Amino acid sequence: MPGEFVPTNYLPILVFIAIALAFGGVTLLLGKILRPSRIYKAKLTPYESGSIPFSDARAPFPLRYYLIAMIFVIFDIETVFLYPWAVVYNELKLYGLIEMALFILVLLVGYFYAWKKGALEWD
Repeated sequence: MPGEFVPTNYLPILVFIAIALAFGGVTLLLGKILRPSRIYKAKLTPYESGSIPFSDARAPFPLRYYLIAMIFVIFDIETVFLYPWAVVYNELKLYGLIEMALFILVLLVGYFYAWKKGALEWD
C-alpha cells in the first residue's frame, strides 16, 4: 500500500552489510591471532632489508617524471576505448568509423603536440 513502510525490502541489504562487516572483522582478527609476532633483530632494521637509507625518502622528483607518467596514463586510458568500439564495429557502420577516426585524430594531435613540446624526452 502507498505510504506504508516495509522494512522487509531492506532486510537482504542489511544482512549483506552485516555479513560483509563480519567477514572483514573475522579476517582481521584471524590474521592478528595466527600471524607470527616474534620480533627479531633483522625485522627491526630499516625497510626490513638491512640496508640503511643513504638519503631522505622525501627527495623531490623532477617534474618531467610526472609529466611523462600523466601522458602515459592519459594515452593508455584513451586507447582502452578502442576495444568496445572494435567489438560493436559491425553494428555502428559508417557512423562508428567516422567517430573513431575523429577520436584517433584528436589522440594523434595531442601526441604530436606533446612530442613537439619535448614532453616525451626523458633527458
